[in-house]
Amino acid sequence: MFSSDGLDSITVVDGEFSYGFVVLSVVIACVSAYVALSMNQRMQQSSFFHKNFWLVLASFAMGLGIWSMHFIGMSALMIPVEMSYDTKWTFISIVPAILASYLAFYFANRPRKSLYPILSAGLIMGFGISAMHYIGMAAMIMSVDYYYKTWMFIASILVAVAVSYVSLYVFSNLQRFMGNQLIKIVTAILMGGAISSMHYIGMAAVVFYTDEPVEYHMHAHEMDMGLVGFVAVGMLLILLISGLTSVLDRYVDHRMSHFDSLTLFPNQRQFEKDINQQLIAGSLTVLHIRNLAAFTNGQGFGFGDQLVAEIGHVIQKNAPAHARIYRLEENRFAVLNLKEQSVSRAKSAMQRVLNELSKPLEIVSQSVIVEMTAAFSYIEKKNGWELFSNAIAVLEHPSTHDRNEVIEYDHLIHTYNFESQVVADLEQAKAEGQLYIVYQPKVCMKTHRVNGAEALIRWKHPAHGFISPAVFIPLLEKHEKVCDLTDWIVQQVCAQIASWSGNHINFGPISINIPGIYLTSPKLMNVIKAQLAAHGIDPAMLELEITETSVIHDIDNAIAAVSDYRKLGLSVALDDFGTGLSSLSYLRKLPVNTIKIDKSFIDEVPTSLKDAGLLSAIVDLCASLKLAIIIEGVEAQEQIDFLHTLSADLTIQGYYFSKPLTAADFKKWTVEQMNKTAG
Repeated sequence: MFSSDGLDSITVVDGEFSYGFVVLSVVIACVSAYVALSMNQRMQQSSFFHKNFWLVLASFAMGLGIWSMHFIGMSALMIPVEMSYDTKWTFISIVPAILASYLAFYFANRPRKSLYPILSAGLIMGFGISAMHYIGMAAMIMSVDYYYKTWMFIASILVAVAVSYVSLYVFSNLQRFMGNQLIKIVTAILMGGAISSMHYIGMAAVVFYTDEPVEYHMHAHEMDMGLVGFVAVGMLLILLISGLTSVLDRYVDHRMSHFDSLTLFPNQRQFEKDINQQLIAGSLTVLHIRNLAAFTNGQGFGFGDQLVAEIGHVIQKNAPAHARIYRLEENRFAVLNLKEQSVSRAKSAMQRVLNELSKPLEIVSQSVIVEMTAAFSYIEKKNGWELFSNAIAVLEHPSTHDRNEVIEYDHLIHTYNFESQVVADLEQAKAEGQLYIVYQPKVCMKTHRVNGAEALIRWKHPAHGFISPAVFIPLLEKHEKVCDLTDWIVQQVCAQIASWSGNHINFGPISINIPGIYLTSPKLMNVIKAQLAAHGIDPAMLELEITETSVIHDIDNAIAAVSDYRKLGLSVALDDFGTGLSSLSYLRKLPVNTIKIDKSFIDEVPTSLKDAGLLSAIVDLCASLKLAIIIEGVEAQEQIDFLHTLSADLTIQGYYFSKPLTAADFKKWTVEQMNKTAG
């Protein structure tokens, strides 16, 4: 096998390589590595499929690529003899390639990165490539014999191990950057190079010989067409499965995030997105099941779920065909009608729903009567949140209780009560924990490290349920209570920063939204200084977020105030950049150091060329001004991939990385993120 000793009268059969086939074999090795890396990348993301599914798929792609490269590389060899392959050994040779790929990816994906797992993965991958190659060589059937040059044989294995180790080391330590196409391509080329270099060094190690005279009519041996077909179909199937599962993954993720699993109606998150997208002309009905808790407590959650599903069916059957139906909370549905001319018909449809639900429903062989109130609100081309707050005002008015009917919003009856109750309940909400802070992480796109977080206020009212900040903040501003709320937020955030700092958690500056009317107040400066001193906090750990539209009325004093906060050591960010008509003129005046690009600029990226071009121009502008850039509302991998093409130094805030989290969950998430990036 390794020597020609004793073979005194042999004739060495020399061969030549077709460089076209050589290039093709290398390309196939690199492409298969790229496909495998893409599949492995899915393991790092939230997926409907188990991580092992993607691991197996990546292993098959890599193993099949190694196998295909070998036999296409063999087709590049032109020797003056006939050659064919033993079918059994040909297909057995694919086993070590797939198995080695699986083990190599398994070790490389371990969360704790160290030298030994990657070295083990390199050894496994290198020996797997070598085993595949030499078993494949053993499958050759031809009229000549061959032996291996010992040192070239050993060199081929060492090269396979060494290049495999380097490529897997790069992959393991840079896999968080695999969303960057350039890095992924370079890694794929390294892995393809490991496969190709081993093959051709291995081919240089083999010596073909015969004891018969040979006529030198060089020709490339023909591959078995069944083998060619198997390679082609195998690679095509893997690509097809990868594409289909990726599409399914995104669809499932969207459904889970935006739809209620019980009724399959869009959920509150989708509702908020829809009514924030545009000015609305039409009607909204919020249907409140008043006695659902009684059924759930008495009959169990399964009974309650069936009841809710049946109510949803009744609403869907009677709602106008063009209406959108949502399940907002456990006991609330919403029906949004965006056709202004059919408002009266929408109200009649909601009355039909109540009429049908006033009759007994059969749930698990029991007759139940549903107590339901429908709050109806109509609006003409205004903000959708006003439509929603009007409907909530109807539901929470004392005159609405115990009424099984459609009640239309009347500003003379309902507005004052809702507004006054929200304002009156503010102090109680702070004292009883109804108000609380959630933190949405800001993550560096390049390193995946936490750069900070935005503190967001939430209100879980005992009577109204969850009240959106888009509803209660304007009410508090109207009644001049928003400054008191801001003081409370500053106190809570400073206390939380001190707590996290005491636990040695690296979380970056926490940003607080500051109302424009309060930014220039000396009281805010005093409150911030007092809280920083009371909790022993570095001012750099606090960031103030302001909007251009909120300070435009008093721009000169706003500029002076921002300068004072910067001198104190705080960071100041300009929020919702690009949504105001004069952002550019004030950008050069306001001494901010961070720009937050509004989510409206990312929503349609990269499918909208206009939005993509506009976002690119904004990023270039901010970068030229040496401003830190935060992109809000990032949710999809496609958006991340596009942003990678703009800049590597962007900070991302959005559901792609995390939703807003409670303080405890934010701490846990941050620690997990630190562990992921530690290697």
